Amino acid sequence: MGGNIIEMKHIVKNFYIGTPNELHIIKDVSFTVREGDFVSIVGVSGSGKSTLMNMIGVLDRPTGGEYLLDGIDVSRMSENDMSDVRNRKIGFVFQTFNLIPRSSALKNVELPMLYAGMDGRARSRRAKELMELVEMGDRMDHLPSELSGGQKQRVAIARALANDPAIILADEPTGALDSATGRMVMDLFHRVHREDGKTVVLITHNRELAAETDRIITIRDGRIVSDQPGAPRAAEGR
Repeated sequence: MGGNIIEMKHIVKNFYIGTPNELHIIKDVSFTVREGDFVSIVGVSGSGKSTLMNMIGVLDRPTGGEYLLDGIDVSRMSENDMSDVRNRKIGFVFQTFNLIPRSSALKNVELPMLYAGMDGRARSRRAKELMELVEMGDRMDHLPSELSGGQKQRVAIARALANDPAIILADEPTGALDSATGRMVMDLFHRVHREDGKTVVLITHNRELAAETDRIITIRDGRIVSDQPGAPRAAEGR
């Protein structure tokens, strides 16, 4: 394991600031994630976990506190710099897949590399390798509408790995899948974590999935209420 890759220090997030209906969503949250960890952030709907995920993913900035991502303070960056950090450092996997409907599976995987300015031939070669990695080599030319939910999510995971990010950030990645397909997707996260040494942060309301990770951070009403080890060995060999 390396050093800390995520350092959140006294993070606060408010909305409607200065108005009578000002909302305090995240209230003084501090935690660190070490490089190579597999961590879950667990909470019910309305607990603040999605707001926290947006800040971890540099999609939004905190109202107060400091966020160091791989040693860089992202809480005070310009929008352009935030976009650059997102594209280079973080691979996103969403519950709703977020694939481009009119582009083939392969072109969807190429997209982050296109944004990063990678040469077309190199892009195509890496995208094909990633599609093979997620066992979708025979579906490269298919449109998202021609794929099942599990296949879409595997394409989304390949896309998340495209720029070799430091962190995979997965928001309810099995939420739209049946249990068998969800199991396959979780196994893929375990494999990426174990074989590639990726730092994986899983946002979920599902405690059973969270129990498979190295560590479970539970959030309630915008505060961390527990931070304890998971049981990742339970997922091995399935």
